[in-house]
Amino acid sequence: MFDFNLNWLYTGIAWVMKQWHTLFSSFLDPASGITWALSIVFLVVTIRVLLFRLFVKQVKSQRAMQEIQPEIQKLRKQYGSDKQGFSQAMMALQKERGVNPLAGCLPILPQIPVFLSLFHVLRRLAPGKDGLYSWDDTLTDQAASAQLFGAPISSSFNMDGPKEDAILALAGVSYTNIRIVAFVLIVVMCATTYYTQRQIMKRSGPVEGQAAMVQKLLLYGMPLSLFVTGFFFPIGVLLYWFTNNLWTLGQQFYILKKLPPPGSPGALAKAAADRPAIDPKSLAPKPGVKPVRPKPGRPAGTSPTVAPGSTVGPDGAVPPTDAAGPTDGPADGPADGTVGTGSSGSTASGGANGRPSGASNRPRGSSGGGSGPAPANRGKRKRR
Repeated sequence: MFDFNLNWLYTGIAWVMKQWHTLFSSFLDPASGITWALSIVFLVVTIRVLLFRLFVKQVKSQRAMQEIQPEIQKLRKQYGSDKQGFSQAMMALQKERGVNPLAGCLPILPQIPVFLSLFHVLRRLAPGKDGLYSWDDTLTDQAASAQLFGAPISSSFNMDGPKEDAILALAGVSYTNIRIVAFVLIVVMCATTYYTQRQIMKRSGPVEGQAAMVQKLLLYGMPLSLFVTGFFFPIGVLLYWFTNNLWTLGQQFYILKKLPPPGSPGALAKAAADRPAIDPKSLAPKPGVKPVRPKPGRPAGTSPTVAPGSTVGPDGAVPPTDAAGPTDGPADGPADGTVGTGSSGSTASGGANGRPSGASNRPRGSSGGGSGPAPANRGKRKRR
C-alpha cells in the first residue's frame, strides 16, 4: 500500500522557522512569543518572495485573457453548439497568443502545502513533548510555551485532550486570554481575506457570466468559511494567514500600480505617461531657416479659371496673364473699337497700340500700300 508520507515537507517548514528563530534569538529572548511570532511572519516572507515571479506570471496571464475575450466571444458565436470545435479553436488561440490558463493558479498551489505543513507542526506542539521535525527538545518546548499576549502560539480557541491540559497548566495561561487573542485574529483574518479578494477582483477587471458568479462566491464564501474553521486553527496559523493576507494586499497594490487592468483609468494614465513628450521647441524652424507655411486651400467645389491658351502649373496654380489676353500681334484700330473712314483710309485717331494718328492699317505681311478702305471688322478682332 502506498504510504503518503509528508514528513519531508513538515521538516522543511520547521527548518525555515528554525533559521529565522536563530537569527532573532541573537537580540531577543529565544523563549519569548515575539521571537516565535517573528519567525512565523518571516516564514511567510520567505515563501512569498520565492513565489513572486509566479505571481507576476499570474497577473500577465490574466491580462492576456482579458485582451482575447472579444475574440473568444466571436468564436463562441461562430461555433454555436459545437463545444468540441469551440474548445479546439480557443486552445489554438491561446497557444497563438501565448496565454496559459493554468498560470492563474500558480501562486496559490504552492501555498496550500505550506499552510497545511505549518498547521500540522503547530498542532503537534505541546509543552514537554520530544523534539520533532529537526527541532531538539529545548526548541520544541520553547515553541509550545511561547506566548503572544498571554496565549501560546500552539493553542487554539477550542482544544481537547492532553494538549489542552498541558497548555492550561502553563503559568499565566487561561482559556479567557487564549480565546480573546484567537477571536481577534479570526476576525482580522476574515476581514483581510475579504479585502484581499476585492482587490483581486479589481486586478482582474470586470467579468461576466460564470466568472462573475465565482468571484462573488469567493468574495463572501472564503471569509465565512475561515470564520468557521478559524476556531480550530492554532494561534500561530491564524498569525500566518493574517500576515499572508497583508503581504498579498501590498503586493497587489504594487502590481495594480505597475500593471493596471486594460481600459482602467490607471492604464490610460500610464499609457499617457509612457508616451514620449514632444518639445515644442523641436518643432520650431532652426535659426536662419525660413519657416514653411502651407498654402491656403481653395473652397471645396471651386476650380481656378484658366484663360484660353494658358497652362496650369504642376501645383495647380494658373500663371498670370495679360488683362487683354494673348494676341498674335499688336492690336489695330482705336481703343473704342471703331474704325475711321477718312479719304485716305487711315484711322481718325491713335490706335490702341500707340501708333501715331494717321498711320496705315494695312494687313501684316503685305508689301504694297493700298489706298482702299480697311475692312469693317478690322478693329473688332476676336481675341483668343
